[in-house]
Amino acid sequence: MTCSMTGCMGLLFVLAHPDDETFLAGGTIAKYAQSGVRVSILCATRGERGATGDLCSVDDLPVQRESELREAARILGAGVELLGYVDQQLGTAPVDEIRRKIVQSIRRERPEIVVTFDPNGGNLHTDHIAISRFAVDALVAAADRRWYPEAGEAHFVRRLLWTPPVPVFELGRTPDPGGQPGMDFLIEVTSFREKKEAALRAHRTQWPGLHKIFFEKGRPEESLRYEAFRLARGPRPSKTPAGDLFAD
Repeated sequence: MTCSMTGCMGLLFVLAHPDDETFLAGGTIAKYAQSGVRVSILCATRGERGATGDLCSVDDLPVQRESELREAARILGAGVELLGYVDQQLGTAPVDEIRRKIVQSIRRERPEIVVTFDPNGGNLHTDHIAISRFAVDALVAAADRRWYPEAGEAHFVRRLLWTPPVPVFELGRTPDPGGQPGMDFLIEVTSFREKKEAALRAHRTQWPGLHKIFFEKGRPEESLRYEAFRLARGPRPSKTPAGDLFAD
């Protein structure tokens, strides 16, 4: 699938923290950005409760992690918008305010597909659960012109995708990953392994933990082989798992 074949398609990731984008979908982002798809990342917090990696003070961590996110996005070929809510307190964000901000992003970017965490946040992280809830709420509002008319023309997102039941770093060593429930889209990203690794390394403060997950617990040829997504809303591909997020 390329832009010339389908028109200039859009893909928006609505996530909670810097590094979520690369951890979950760095290969997918690079793949579609290279093909000409407009890929954007909407990040709700600056990750100020994360590890410093002994690279900066706690006070400087928000600025450091924002810089890391922007560098990772540059490597992958995506645009970035940060909302600036407080890490580990995202669930307390004013509902109308964050809804408006996400609606503005959706109407500006006008993506065909939005990707966010599943309702359980992937690993029950409260920020992941919160951004999933806020994203679904905003997705519905963005399609209704009565919500925030000043935020732009209403836009209907064709397909909403969630993170899958199997952790991304386990997909390459899971027998028949496509046969597992919830694996509606299985993206082969081996050819984008170097870009994903470079983007993971760009998150310098988080690199010790990321290195352990992707490079110590398993071989990178396995842990960086696939990325997967679960269909939450929209047309189901004629064959699952589909190898293209825009299939059918």
